[in-house]
Amino acid sequence: MAGKKAKAVKETKVAKEARVDNSALSREELNSRLVDLKKEAMNQRFAHAAGQLPKTHVIRKTRREIARVKTGLSAGNK
Repeated sequence: MAGKKAKAVKETKVAKEARVDNSALSREELNSRLVDLKKEAMNQRFAHAAGQLPKTHVIRKTRREIARVKTGLSAGNK
């Protein structure tokens, strides 16, 4: 059981390192990142529907990253 917990902690650290700090990006960069993420999410949905997406958790991660970018954009408006 300890092995599973250690593996989960390791995966969490990797996911945090892969994430980009949205507060450091300009408004144009955030907009282009949002477009790229939306395209990626669409491709993931198509691949999932066709049964070609073995790691379905990436859909959820992409959706959450889109939300982070949108939050960064709305925070810039204030």
